[in-house]
Amino acid sequence: MSEQEKNKNNPLHGVKLQDILESLVKHYGWKKLGQLIDIRCFLFDQTINSSLKFLRKTPWARKKVEDLYLGTKNTSNKENTNE
Repeated sequence: MSEQEKNKNNPLHGVKLQDILESLVKHYGWKKLGQLIDIRCFLFDQTINSSLKFLRKTPWARKKVEDLYLGTKNTSNKENTNE
């Protein structure tokens, strides 16, 4: 099976972690994001770079961020189709 076939059903394929994080910060803001995902880098001295560094080293935290992104994206898509 080719790499392209493996990833065709992966909604995160081709989406950079930085883009995911920037989208969530824009949508929720740091404070709300820290409430939704209890990670210190979202609550204190928030920067994209420090958060990316932590998320790249911490698989469980990255998974929570990716899941929130997908849930937010799916909710936004449903709202846009109902308008």
